[in-house]
Amino acid sequence: MAAGEDDPTVRDQFRQFFALERDVLTLSLAMFAFSLGFQMTSRYLPEYMAALGASGFVIGLYGTVGNVISAVYPYPGGAVSDRLGSRYALTLFGLLSTLGFGIWFVASSLGTIELAGRTIQPWLWIFVGLLLAQAWKSFGLGATFAVVKQATAPSRLAAGFASTETFRRTAFFAGPVLAAVLIGLDPQFTVSFRYVLAVAVVFGAVGTVVQHVLYDATEDSIGGSFTGLEQVRADLREMPSELRPLLVGDTLVRFANGMVYVFFVLVVTQFYEIGFDATVALAGTTYGVDLSPAAFFGYLLGVEMLVALATMMPAAKLAERVGLKPIVGLGFLVYGTFPVVLIYGPDVLAPAVSLQWAMVLLFAFSGLRFAGLPSHKALIVGPAERGAGGRVTGTYYLLRNTIVIPSAAIGGYLWEFVSPELAFTVAAVIGVAGTGYFLVMGEEFEAYR
Repeated sequence: MAAGEDDPTVRDQFRQFFALERDVLTLSLAMFAFSLGFQMTSRYLPEYMAALGASGFVIGLYGTVGNVISAVYPYPGGAVSDRLGSRYALTLFGLLSTLGFGIWFVASSLGTIELAGRTIQPWLWIFVGLLLAQAWKSFGLGATFAVVKQATAPSRLAAGFASTETFRRTAFFAGPVLAAVLIGLDPQFTVSFRYVLAVAVVFGAVGTVVQHVLYDATEDSIGGSFTGLEQVRADLREMPSELRPLLVGDTLVRFANGMVYVFFVLVVTQFYEIGFDATVALAGTTYGVDLSPAAFFGYLLGVEMLVALATMMPAAKLAERVGLKPIVGLGFLVYGTFPVVLIYGPDVLAPAVSLQWAMVLLFAFSGLRFAGLPSHKALIVGPAERGAGGRVTGTYYLLRNTIVIPSAAIGGYLWEFVSPELAFTVAAVIGVAGTGYFLVMGEEFEAYR
């Protein structure tokens, strides 16, 4: 898209954000708080588990449990939101997430426990905390989609999601960078990571209070009561036709990502064992920068999010001209290819740049996958009827995430018992296949045609 007066700058994105209706603004503030807490912690949890004695396969199982939660939580969360209203639903989910952060905080201090003749390893508490910590992110998924749909015109859905996502992804940038700073405070990872977890607890508590106090529940559209499994089956049958090819392609892409996502940190800290060592000149003064692999990973995630922040709103505006489908397809393509790019890319780029700068370039490329995220969300919730946005979103994610459940365990098995290279290569093949299917079979949302 050529540069022009209609092209939004980062400043324009935040101006548009603060011009949003109060409920979307409040939702975005809560998104910031919980995203900061979750991104500070979750991307480092595989490294934390390894430090607590977990094997690669167990770390893969952790990813699979996360997939189970992602599959199971959104539908009842969407149903609760449609029935009770977003304010009280999100407050409950926020309290549960904050408690989960707290359990992660105490996990390393519990040590190995003997109970009824069985040994409970400290990394088991990470699984317990995960059941709670992911509540706002997954239970609240349908509620967040429904709030944006209620407050945004159909032809502006991608821009509406881009505005909230821009603010949320600012937390995705700040969280890992703040975590990297805190991790640098102590050479022992299990000690320094507890500083990160303590800050996450604080942000979870603040986010819960902010959304409960500021959210205006008078505009909530309340749907009918949940009638059990029969309603689930009815919602599956009545899923808008536009969602079906999107669902197939998205499921394959997410399965691929799920196979390797939890191992991204281990590629940096264990597979390549690459930190960052450079001399920086600033205002006539020279500074030496020496980051451990764990701290460097946090800054790599920051680079990824800077690219995401710079591209989401322009991509959403471009979608209003060319449609949602091409933008979603671009995001899928980066998702699908990134596993093979990450595992082989540093060696391929090594003749031209050092390993540390190769990693920076690769995570910058990864940030492009978020360019299609607002359009993706618009394509999911756009066809839904008013008052059913939560359930439609929950149904979509119930199907997608149920199929994705075993992905991390499969990836963990390949990582532990075959090779990391094979795990990442298989993931890329599946992801590219899903991208191709969506580009051929995917349908456009009527409001963008």
